[in-house]
Amino acid sequence: MTILNQQRTHLDQEATYAPWERAFTRIISPFEEFIHRQTTSGLLLMGMAIVAMFLANGFWADDYRHFLHIPLSLNIGTWSIGMSLHHWVNDGLMAIFFFVVGLELKREILVGELSDLRQAALPVIAATGGMIVPALIYLAINHDGDAIRGWGIPMATDIAFAVGVLVLLAGRVPKALITFLVALAIADDLGAVLVIAFFYTQQLSLAWLAVSALLVIMMFALNFAGVRKVLPYFLLAVMLWYGLLQSGVHSTLAGVLGAFAVPARSRYNPSLFSANVKDCIVRLDTSQQQGGDNILTNEKLYSVVQDLENGVAGVQTPLQRLEHYWHLPVAFLVIPIFALFNAGIPMQFGALAETMTHPVFLGVVAGLLLGKFIGITGACWLALRLGIGRLPSGTCFSQIAAVSVLGGIGFTMSIFIAELGFAGQDAFLLLAKTGVLAASVLAGIIGFAWLWWLGRIKY
Repeated sequence: MTILNQQRTHLDQEATYAPWERAFTRIISPFEEFIHRQTTSGLLLMGMAIVAMFLANGFWADDYRHFLHIPLSLNIGTWSIGMSLHHWVNDGLMAIFFFVVGLELKREILVGELSDLRQAALPVIAATGGMIVPALIYLAINHDGDAIRGWGIPMATDIAFAVGVLVLLAGRVPKALITFLVALAIADDLGAVLVIAFFYTQQLSLAWLAVSALLVIMMFALNFAGVRKVLPYFLLAVMLWYGLLQSGVHSTLAGVLGAFAVPARSRYNPSLFSANVKDCIVRLDTSQQQGGDNILTNEKLYSVVQDLENGVAGVQTPLQRLEHYWHLPVAFLVIPIFALFNAGIPMQFGALAETMTHPVFLGVVAGLLLGKFIGITGACWLALRLGIGRLPSGTCFSQIAAVSVLGGIGFTMSIFIAELGFAGQDAFLLLAKTGVLAASVLAGIIGFAWLWWLGRIKY
């Protein structure tokens, strides 16, 4: 055993790490895989946003805009549904993103950072302050006219970007600070989902809303009945997506509702699984001695391996399995595609001064930069003064204030809300997206520099 550990240590020493991977290896937490994926996703998201900006302002600008609006329809008999590629991404593909967000929210509420009320109090209060104050600042600048629809844009925090910046500082910040930011961002996601559900809906169709409610009830009925097969939930979730699309409520919420219906209980408890594994090991050795170790020709050996695979699947909850399987495609495919379709902002440098003084641009930038800082920091200060919640272990209040600046990295969710709020208003949408990008870049730089300066003590 000692030799094996020495070999592993030697391999670790020989391995070559990228800077963010080396920083990540210093973080020891239960959700390290989640953090690592968010970091890599943030870097990929940044790269795709740069590509989108290049396409929108280069020689291919007209082709890029034409590509976004290519119509795509699905026809089955007399039934048909058609949208542009841009809408398929924002209304269809992003439902998968919200599905993973819903899985993360459910896990955090059941067993994660939001399961303990005292432990969750500070990040939840911080997230609440970080949503209310930015919205109020935006409304103070845009208090009338069509621009008022953008009040929800500066409320959101992009978890991939924000956590990615913080993980790059893993050697200079306590790991509890990363846990705090993850809990804050997840609570922020829940707030953004509620805002979209209640305030960014079209004219409601009560009939389709009733159908959608019935589908949700059916999914939860499957859960209570102990159904752990994924296929029934998937089929009902697809029908729910279409029902919400027709009802006027944004269809991506089908992802969150579907995720909350996914069972969080496993088929086998660990003790039963352990006993089954031991029995399978005995059978595995016996079948190997009797029929050889070629699994292609030894049917008994293959059947034992299948039993092991079924046992591994049974001891995991469907919630865990789906979150594990879907996190990678969402982080490395869905979100980058969203950035490619939505971050391409045509820059008009001749009108830059006019853009930077427009109330929509100012409202978004001030909401994300000042609103997030004032809201998160102020809410934390008030909660600590009242004895509600406690600082994460090993952290100081100045680090919480610096992390609140990172909360101003809006990007994915902010751009998504901008698309909803300013649908059909291209001028406002362009101003809002420009504001989101500008504020996100500034928040990332300022937050990183502040935390780097505070991190003179190694953790």
